[in-house]
Amino acid sequence: MSEICSLCPRECGADRQAGAYGICGVSGEKIKIARAALHRWEEPCISGDTGSGAVFFCGCPLKCVYCQNREIAHAKTGIEVSVNRLAKIFIDLQQQGAANINLVTPTHYTPQIVEAAERARKTGLKVPFVYNCSGYEKVETLKLLEGIVDVYLTDFKYMETDLADRYSRAPDYPDAAKAALEEMVRQAGSPVFDEQGMLMRGVIVRHLLLPSCVRNGKAVVKYVHETYGDQVLLSLMNQYTPMESGTAIYPELGRKVTKKEYEKLVDYALNLGVGQGYIQEGDTAKESFIPDFDGTGIIK
Repeated sequence: MSEICSLCPRECGADRQAGAYGICGVSGEKIKIARAALHRWEEPCISGDTGSGAVFFCGCPLKCVYCQNREIAHAKTGIEVSVNRLAKIFIDLQQQGAANINLVTPTHYTPQIVEAAERARKTGLKVPFVYNCSGYEKVETLKLLEGIVDVYLTDFKYMETDLADRYSRAPDYPDAAKAALEEMVRQAGSPVFDEQGMLMRGVIVRHLLLPSCVRNGKAVVKYVHETYGDQVLLSLMNQYTPMESGTAIYPELGRKVTKKEYEKLVDYALNLGVGQGYIQEGDTAKESFIPDFDGTGIIK
């Protein structure tokens, strides 16, 4: 890691090696994680029957006001581990039957993750790496992952700059996400599945529909489909759950997405000709997709 951090589009310039905290909320060279365990709540081609080996990293460069993982996004919890320990965690997850190693919110630890992944590969890691991110990425940082990451599982949250500014303080999000997605597709290529239907290489673009934001959702779907077609898989999500911390200041976020709103987005995607992807059925906002960030799988 360089002395002045510029791993994410915010380019805050924090000297993390000297103990300064970046906008992501972390400092130092060690990796802070909150959980490392089998996770069954991703898309079917990621979770499979055994579960994805999810490593939840603490801190986040984006920090959306509606974040469901707020507890770890602000790095107020978690356990620090070395690169060597992280490599062993990857191996542990494979031994537990993980279909892949799922790096959740990894951006601000990219150099350490690359080193840990290379060590793990040398000591027997065979399963794919999944880079599970917000979409707010720098192309230069993503290039460090070429040859390491097999699957990009990326959000595409906003095409409207005013929403990106209001909810994530990142008016440059649309431009950053477009450039990042282009690099992800360049690296991973079109989807490649194994005989069990598990995604071995490729890109999944997620869009979480927010209340009253169908227009933004349609714009995301239109851009991704018209730009990449079946080169990427679209995952349209209706699981938005109001979080008390966000709704006090942003009252419009104080309700779930309606069935009608979600159906409008899905119908729009189908009418555009989207042929590959995932939708969520039923009232998923009633379900909890948030695991316990209790240090599971970190300390032996």
